[in-house]
Amino acid sequence: MKKVIVGMSGGVDSAVCAYLLKKEGYDVVGVTLRTWESADGNESRCCEIDDARSIAFKLDIPFHTHNCIKEFDEIVAKPFVESYINGETPNPCIECNKCVKWDKMLYVADIMQADFVATGHYANIVRLDNGRYTVMRALHANKDQTYMLYRLTQEQLSRTLMPLGNLSKDEVRAIAREAGIPVAEKPDSQEICFVTRGTYADYIEENAEDRLKGEGNFVDEEGNVLGRHKGIIHYTVGQRKGLGIAFGHPIFVKEIRPETNEVVLSEEDALFTKEVYCNTLNFLSIDGIKEGERIRCKAKIRYRHDGESAFISMYDKDTVKIEFDEPVRAATAGQSAVFYDENGYVIGGGKIILIK
Repeated sequence: MKKVIVGMSGGVDSAVCAYLLKKEGYDVVGVTLRTWESADGNESRCCEIDDARSIAFKLDIPFHTHNCIKEFDEIVAKPFVESYINGETPNPCIECNKCVKWDKMLYVADIMQADFVATGHYANIVRLDNGRYTVMRALHANKDQTYMLYRLTQEQLSRTLMPLGNLSKDEVRAIAREAGIPVAEKPDSQEICFVTRGTYADYIEENAEDRLKGEGNFVDEEGNVLGRHKGIIHYTVGQRKGLGIAFGHPIFVKEIRPETNEVVLSEEDALFTKEVYCNTLNFLSIDGIKEGERIRCKAKIRYRHDGESAFISMYDKDTVKIEFDEPVRAATAGQSAVFYDENGYVIGGGKIILIK
């Protein structure tokens, strides 16, 4: 019997993941990573321990917690604040998956002599003919989470199970109801897991250690002052609502300039671009792109982006250039671009650093 460590958040997806694996005959152990505790004692939405423990009790599986608050703070929470201070819009889940969740689950798996770790992500893990592991889009596109998983290593993928890849959310909830799992109707969390009260901007203000510049100027593309903004952390590229300034026609955030504490506003047409550059690269289905090689793909520039046909090539030894067939809207520094082949396999991805 193969032993598997299931990362349990206290939600329905990880609960059904554990249930299905036990049903398949695995020796299942539930583990919740304790990643966050705020000053008022609130825990992250990714580590709702009481719910996870009650699920494990219902499934009659062992349950443990593992404290990684310090690592989460250093790897995820502090860089999140830093990115906003630098005018970027980060995606903390991507780095957390590789450097906290998987690293710590595999650490626990090794201690417990488990063969695998497993999660309730909607994705499929595939070993290709070239011997490499990658993730493939989930059967139901509206729940696909492969975008969040592109940073995983070959070693991490080789020891991971994801049994929900071909299920819809309705099917997962139906399985939970049939099994009597107590969180069958628990709603999905839509927020940043460690922002337990207020907004993400409130969190940054509380944790920026007086490094925020505060109010500054809205400017147009030529640098003309249009008005005052309340601080660059309150804005993201492509934003229209909540600007606090009116022009009688739609106006959007085009760029954030932390050096001058300016927010550039423009018409929507100016948000579109055909070239995006990425670094902090990780490749899954291939081991890299050769010099002079151009690879056809579909590239997503944010989680909710459908993806656009493009070519990718190496701009320099650390940077990928993406050339889109059609302009993409509001590519944003700090977000990730993830590349897919025609079969829905993840080729790789990187952090967006430059938009032309």
